[in-house]
Amino acid sequence: MHSEHRAAHDALDRLDDDAFREVVRDWVTRACPDHLRFPAKRLHFAEVREWYMILSEKGWLAPGWPREHGGMGLSPARQLILIDEFERHGAPRVPDHGIIMLGPLLIRYGSDAQRERFLPKILSGEHIWCQGYSEPGAGSDLAALRTEAVLDGDEWVINGQKTWTTLASDAQWMFLLARTDKTAKKQAGISFLLVPMDAPGVTVRPIINLEMHDEYFEVFFDNVRVPASHLVGEVNRGWSMAKALLGFERIFFGSPKQSAFALERLRHLAAHYGVAEDPLFHDKFVRLHMDLADHSDLFERFADQVRRGEPLGSDVSMLKLHQTDLYQRITDLMIEIAGTDAGLFDPVEGDRAINPAGFFIQSRPTTIYGGTSEIQRGILARDVLDLPA
Repeated sequence: MHSEHRAAHDALDRLDDDAFREVVRDWVTRACPDHLRFPAKRLHFAEVREWYMILSEKGWLAPGWPREHGGMGLSPARQLILIDEFERHGAPRVPDHGIIMLGPLLIRYGSDAQRERFLPKILSGEHIWCQGYSEPGAGSDLAALRTEAVLDGDEWVINGQKTWTTLASDAQWMFLLARTDKTAKKQAGISFLLVPMDAPGVTVRPIINLEMHDEYFEVFFDNVRVPASHLVGEVNRGWSMAKALLGFERIFFGSPKQSAFALERLRHLAAHYGVAEDPLFHDKFVRLHMDLADHSDLFERFADQVRRGEPLGSDVSMLKLHQTDLYQRITDLMIEIAGTDAGLFDPVEGDRAINPAGFFIQSRPTTIYGGTSEIQRGILARDVLDLPA
C-alpha cells in the first residue's frame, strides 16, 4: 500500500501550490462524510473513525511524516494548504496526538524497534495515543511536573497524575513526560516514556466540561510498570525533545481559519435573529472583520517563513495570542445577540449553524491550551521586547 501511496504523492509533488490546493479541495469535498462536517464538539474516535480510515486508506493521514514511514512527506507549506482546505470544508479533527506529536518524535529520536512497532499501528488506527504532559500545578509551567519514573531493574515504575488529557478514554497508549532525576533543575531530569493505558495501576477519570462532554480526563499512575525499552531517546532529555515539536503547533493554533469560520457563523446568526442590519451590531461586526483581516496578514507573514524553510522565532506567540482573543470576542457577540437561545446546549432548531452556546463554550479553552495567553505574553516580553523577567 505504501508503494501505491508513494506514486500518488510523487504526482502531487509535480503540481504547483495552486494546483495542489485544487486537488485537496476536490478530494475533501467528495470524500469527507457530510454528517461529520463542522462538528459542534471534539469527536471521540468511535464517532470519527470513518474519516480516520478514509484518510488512512488515501495515505493522507500523516502529511508531515516521511514517505518511508507511510506519510505524505509534505513540506510545512504544503501542510498548511492541506489544513486550510480541511478546515474550510469542515472536516472533523481526528485523534491526532499520535500523528502530529508522537510520530515525528519517534521518527527523529526513537529506536528502529520503536518505529517498526508503533508507527504502522498509528496509520492503521489500531493505536490511538493521548498526551501525558499537563499535571495539577504543572500546566503552562510544564517543567514543574511531579510525575516520577524510577528505574527498577529493566522496568520503569511510574507514579503520579496527569490532567486535561484529551480523549484519554479513546487511547490504547499514552506518551508522557516524567521526572527521572529529582536533583536536576526542573527543565532537566525529565524523560519521555510510552505507557499502555491498560497497564495495571492506570486509572482514567473523565472531566465533564460545560457542555457536559467528556473531552478531557485525569489519569492516575500507581506503581505502573513499563519495560525500559519504552523510554524514547536518552534519559533526562525528554524536555528538549518535547520542545523541538512546538513550532508547527504554534502556527497551527494561530491559523485565522477558526475565527474566520466563527465570523461567518456570526453573520448567519445575525440573519437568523434579525439583527444583521442593526447599526450597533453592524459596527461591532465590521470591527471584528477588520481585526480578522489584520490577523490574516500577520499569519501570512509567518506562513511565508515556513514556506521559505526558515525557523519560527518567539514572535510566533503573537499568532495564538491574537487569534484566540479574536475567536472569543466573536463568540461573545454570538451570545449577545442570541437572547434566550444563548442558554441552550444543543443547536437551535437542529441547525448546526445556529449554535451560539456551542461556539462560545468551544472558544473558552483556546486561551489556555497550547500555552496560556499569560505564557505567550511572557514569551513576547522576554524574548521579543527584551523586558526583564
